[in-house]
Amino acid sequence: MFGKILKMMQGTSNVNHLSGTAFKAKFMETQNAVILDVRTKAEYNGGHLKGAKNLDFFSSNFGAEAQKLDKTKIYFLYCASGNRSGKACKMMDDLGLQTFNLVGGVGAWPKN
Repeated sequence: MFGKILKMMQGTSNVNHLSGTAFKAKFMETQNAVILDVRTKAEYNGGHLKGAKNLDFFSSNFGAEAQKLDKTKIYFLYCASGNRSGKACKMMDDLGLQTFNLVGGVGAWPKN
């Protein structure tokens, strides 16, 4: 399983990939933190983390919307598996935004 996750993360080596526990802890302790769900609107509407904003990675305007984000904020991204959010983090990092990726996706978010 870990090998599969590493393969999915290829091309995102400069991204801050965090496990569920580390991601949640970092999010909770970070001022100016914003949590972004980069899944589709349908996935988001099916259930999302409390306070998460939706910015669909597959949307044709993802790049344009990412460029509008506040560079003073720190962004915590997740998707279903961690693959899309890893790619989104890479794109956003290239725009000068600080990001963290939830490895394993929304299911990796600790329940407690």
